[in-house]
Amino acid sequence: MPDLIAQGARGSQESAHETGRWRRGLPEIAAGRDVLLGRQPQSSPPPDQLASPDDSSPSTDEQAVAAPGQRQKRHVAAIPWAVLWDTSISRHHAILKPLSGDRLQVTRDPRSRNPIFYRGKPRDRFVVVPGEHFVIGQTTFTLARRPGFTVEPRTPTTRRGAAPAHSSPNEVSPALARAADAGFESTAPTPDYMASPSGTEVTEMAFAESVLRQRSFYDSQARIELLARLPDLVAGSVSDEELFARVTDVLLRATPSASAVAIVRDGEREPHPQTVPPAAAAAAMEILHYDVRDSQSSSHDVSAKLVNATLRRRDSVLHLWENSLARPADNPQASAAATSDYTMNENVDWAFCVPLRSDACRGWALYVAGSRAGAMTSGRAASDSRTLVDRLSDDVKFAEVVGSLVSGIRQANQFQQRHAAMRRFFAPVVLDAIAGTDSENWLQPRECSLSVMFCDLRGFSRTSEMHGGQLLVLLEQVSSALGVMTKHILNTEGVIGDFHGDAAMGFWGWPLPLPHGTDPMIAASAAAAQAAADIRRDYARGETEFRCGIGIASGRAVAGRIGTVDQVKVTAFGPVVNLASRLEGLTKVFGVEIIVDHATAKHLLGPDNVSPSASTDASATIGNTGAADGVSIDGFRLRTLGRVRAAGTRTPVEIYQLIVPLENQPQLSSSELELSRTAFAAFAEGRWDEAYQQLHALPAWDRPKDVLLQQILQHHRVAPADWDGVLSFAK
Repeated sequence: MPDLIAQGARGSQESAHETGRWRRGLPEIAAGRDVLLGRQPQSSPPPDQLASPDDSSPSTDEQAVAAPGQRQKRHVAAIPWAVLWDTSISRHHAILKPLSGDRLQVTRDPRSRNPIFYRGKPRDRFVVVPGEHFVIGQTTFTLARRPGFTVEPRTPTTRRGAAPAHSSPNEVSPALARAADAGFESTAPTPDYMASPSGTEVTEMAFAESVLRQRSFYDSQARIELLARLPDLVAGSVSDEELFARVTDVLLRATPSASAVAIVRDGEREPHPQTVPPAAAAAAMEILHYDVRDSQSSSHDVSAKLVNATLRRRDSVLHLWENSLARPADNPQASAAATSDYTMNENVDWAFCVPLRSDACRGWALYVAGSRAGAMTSGRAASDSRTLVDRLSDDVKFAEVVGSLVSGIRQANQFQQRHAAMRRFFAPVVLDAIAGTDSENWLQPRECSLSVMFCDLRGFSRTSEMHGGQLLVLLEQVSSALGVMTKHILNTEGVIGDFHGDAAMGFWGWPLPLPHGTDPMIAASAAAAQAAADIRRDYARGETEFRCGIGIASGRAVAGRIGTVDQVKVTAFGPVVNLASRLEGLTKVFGVEIIVDHATAKHLLGPDNVSPSASTDASATIGNTGAADGVSIDGFRLRTLGRVRAAGTRTPVEIYQLIVPLENQPQLSSSELELSRTAFAAFAEGRWDEAYQQLHALPAWDRPKDVLLQQILQHHRVAPADWDGVLSFAK
């Protein structure tokens, strides 16, 4: 696709980060993205668009914009392009739609104040082709084709009436000899895109990075001023496109003799060997951004040979060629006039390329081309070619500095993106532990004390049947509900170990002790209570269709990088993980939200609240300083549910309900909790008739009592002879 060049009028006000000019590449048609042009565009255009009354019927490509009074047929996904220097341009002024054949459709945004002028007349919609322009306020927008890569030598235009000069094949060029005297590494003359056996000889010179570092700038004050602004200009870029535009602008400002700057990329991971045909090497290259000094300057192809030589050497390379029609020493002005046809026609007689040395910019290079005529008009001309090489080496060094900064910024941005992506796979506590250390050592599986939590969403089967034909909608709902749980896991310094469909697993106690001396069991219970309260609140408000069931178990387990040689993940492994999963399953049986094992409950009660019967009486306060009615400082209580043998296990465990009070939800009072404690104790001891009477005194909405009542009624209120006080549950 072509480029759009924005050029502000001379004397227009410029902001600190804008130059009154930019050149940007239009998006590909296949991308389905338009451009929203304005002074500070921040959103896509509204659905209603204006159409010019004198337009003829639009083509197929142009029918994306609706007629007056009609709704637009498609949603415009627009890329915002800002023109900050021109106050005549509205915040949202025009919509640019790329069309086939390098054409561009321009539609005035209805939110704009001023007209768009095309061919001298205000127009609301029109199509421009490369070479045409339109005007908004004091800014001219020109559509220009982006150049490609040259792969074959081109013969320069010989000045009319001049006889071509011939040189012997073994003759050393004057530029090469002077470059050798100047101390630069040079190769034998290698014909490139400006080569001609009848008139031109190209010299290739390489600049080692270490040599450029030791070199002082000729015009150090001007360079320092540009370098001082460079970090702010480059670091303030919000996208690669913005970065490219600012970098090319800085290079054009810093290199007065340059007529064009390009940022190129070779798609191959390794430089092409010299044996590869030039056309094949050029086919793998891409021009990421291209700019010229002004919109009237001609665009020229980029030398694929120079780019490849630079990437192969990993050093900056300069190509310098001379017109063999040498200037008469006695009349240099006449000589300049005599060669003006050639230089102005070709516009460039030198080019250099600087590699960007970082993994984030692998295969990238800065390409700068210009002419001696530009050096003369900029006041930087010299009396011989050696001085020209010296001056160009200044430009090469500056481009090296710019390239180093760009490489560093993109490397840092890439690291931040990877770090952000890693946060979606590793909990912050894991990333903090392995930051700046040997991650392999930290991630090695090791045995430690953990609190493990499983959370499962209730109502998933019913909801999946309702949205069976909308799986993405179902996934979004599940992800949103699980997001409530994962948020509280991470907020309490936990690690998300795994996802199992509509369930999530988290654990605490690895890889480092929790901050501020927080106990893993307390952290796990706090996360479970907060998540259960949030999910229940969302369910009551109709914001989710799910409830939750949570199981927590504490004990020794193995945590770290666990898996096979083919695939691994950071998770936990051991019987305590299996127990937490079984407890989560029992929440369905008892009709409660959170069930914890005896180790966790005992720890939550604290030593000051553990009575001799704590193994069977857990209706006491959580923490060390609770009220007499059993309410903890965190507002929730523990309630014994008895001893159970979960499905797939042999050893019975004592389990407890973690009660999380919620406003406008029924809760057991302190007296009812005490009644529940005595009823469950009578049930465990085989006094089922007594337990039956006490359980019937609890509220009808209390679900855990129903489990015991069902067992008692199945045996006609008489405990079996082999009763051991343990409830067993099959799979």
